[in-house]
Amino acid sequence: MYRGPFGRRQAERLLWRAGFGPRKGEAEALARLGLDGAVQALTRPGPERLVGPPPRDRRGNSLAPTDASGHDHAWWLDRMVRTSRPLVERMTLVWHDWFATSNVGVGSQRFMLAQNGLLRRHALGSFESLLLELTRDPAMLVWLSGNRSEETAPNENYARELMELFTLGAGKGYTERDVREQARALTGWRSDFRQGVGWVDFRYDPARHDAGFKRVFGRRGRFDWKDACRLCLEHPAHPEFLVRKLWSYFVPEPPAGDTRRGLERLYRAGGRRIRPLLEAILRHPALHEGPRMTKPPVVVTAGLLRTLGTGVRTEAWAERDALSGQRLFYPPSVAGWDEEAWLDTATFRGRWNGVAAALAPRISRPGASEPVQAPALVRRARAFLGDPTLTSATTGALTRFAARALADADTPARRRARTASVENALRLLIAASPDFQTC
Repeated sequence: MYRGPFGRRQAERLLWRAGFGPRKGEAEALARLGLDGAVQALTRPGPERLVGPPPRDRRGNSLAPTDASGHDHAWWLDRMVRTSRPLVERMTLVWHDWFATSNVGVGSQRFMLAQNGLLRRHALGSFESLLLELTRDPAMLVWLSGNRSEETAPNENYARELMELFTLGAGKGYTERDVREQARALTGWRSDFRQGVGWVDFRYDPARHDAGFKRVFGRRGRFDWKDACRLCLEHPAHPEFLVRKLWSYFVPEPPAGDTRRGLERLYRAGGRRIRPLLEAILRHPALHEGPRMTKPPVVVTAGLLRTLGTGVRTEAWAERDALSGQRLFYPPSVAGWDEEAWLDTATFRGRWNGVAAALAPRISRPGASEPVQAPALVRRARAFLGDPTLTSATTGALTRFAARALADADTPARRRARTASVENALRLLIAASPDFQTC
């Protein structure tokens, strides 16, 4: 367990890693609870309260997340911004990446939103319950062809990803025969297709299930879809896979061997529940003392909107976050998003544009700011953004920039006008800086 100081800066990192950053004053309030109290507040929150005005589209209308393009993304982004349970919402995002399902293949925002609700309900609960519910979830059944897999033609899509991506890891303890046998076990789900409506009436049909004997991981039985899941969860490779993958969402370096083994024991002893693991990870020294992590694009957007208190006022965030590399409900593949590409030459432009769009409603107008010296102007820009942690190198570069920009404003009127433009520039530079884009 981390034994070092737990002040505002440590609380700020915790709120970014386990949520979407602090609203103004939240880091200070969390720090006063101490590390144990802060972790408990995140992992054992009360009923959800959505703080602030409801989201709107660019015309000022209510969102239509089940129907209109981009409104699904804006709807979920709004929950991230206004939630009083940030870890629950962050884990919903983690599971969306872990069990990556894309509306490109599903073709139904209604199914995708229903799956989103499922992920949220199980966010901190039993991984076994989550896996079982997702296996029969309509969006997942359509995405990986489970609703078209029957005894005479078992489909291997879900069987393969169940082991490779969801529970064991690529090539870890299973063979191609296991994939084929698991596909047989998973047969039986079906749905009907209605022209103009899509897939309806998802159900399990025993007549379509292969009830014969299967051999999976060396075990023989008349396995069905529930058995397919539980065989993976009982596999010796599963606890290590789950611990390593869950850890990677909160700490950028792999866990040390003793840490990993301790978390695996905790997972097994806790009946495959996620909350105890999260509490251990959020208290671990590696999270508080280790290197910084790149924030996912939607986390940056949500965090900025939380700090600024401006809320979601357009569905254009779907396009903006997509340019940064992450559109909700549209992961690029069944493997989810590639975190290695979060900050490349293509996606950083999207982040810059997103920061500018978030700041635009709060832009400082010429003459609105009293002239001050460069260091004070930097402090003011930082305070506007909730006083985010910045390195001395970043602070120095910002101060030098402000001093140069103000240097030739040689009259009170020019200095007043220039102060506003420099302050706006400093806000943008801070929010787009590596210090803000990582945590």
